[in-house]
Amino acid sequence: MPTIRREQAADAEAIARVHISGWRAGYAGIMPDEVLDRLNPVAWAQRRRDLGTADPEHPFTTLLAEIDGTLAGFTTFGPYRNNQDRGDLDPTYGEVVAMYVVPEHWGDGTAPALLAAAQAGLRERGLAEYRIWVLADNHRARRFYQRAGLSPDGERSTYPVPLSGGRAPLHLVELRYAGRLDR
Repeated sequence: MPTIRREQAADAEAIARVHISGWRAGYAGIMPDEVLDRLNPVAWAQRRRDLGTADPEHPFTTLLAEIDGTLAGFTTFGPYRNNQDRGDLDPTYGEVVAMYVVPEHWGDGTAPALLAAAQAGLRERGLAEYRIWVLADNHRARRFYQRAGLSPDGERSTYPVPLSGGRAPLHLVELRYAGRLDR
């Protein structure tokens, strides 16, 4: 089982690498290769620093799963983002904003351990319900969340994926899953 700990500022690069690895493996065949190929870990690490996610006062918490001292995955959770806007938070619901595990650790218990830690963190905030947005075509993730007791609640959104060459973004359908924390 992984060791779970809270993100620290020095973790930004490692988290970015895991995030990109998770995107490339999890979204292969869903997002265009050109999008996955141009993901930049330096830029993603800087974005984490700019957002200040390691700050204990940040409204979102990121927990890391380490196996033998190596980062295997992470999850970020906090108050629900209305319209997926970090500036418009609804503290009556929790949200798992991100959960990514490197492919080498898929199926080894890392993802369930991260989800359980996120659920515990949301319960500590006094929340009874939580939500997560999942790409409709990400069947692996949807099965995982359904096995974990979440189910689609009927809400849909689109995730705009920027394309190069001035082309209009690709809009991928997202489904919102919801679950209880008080069970």
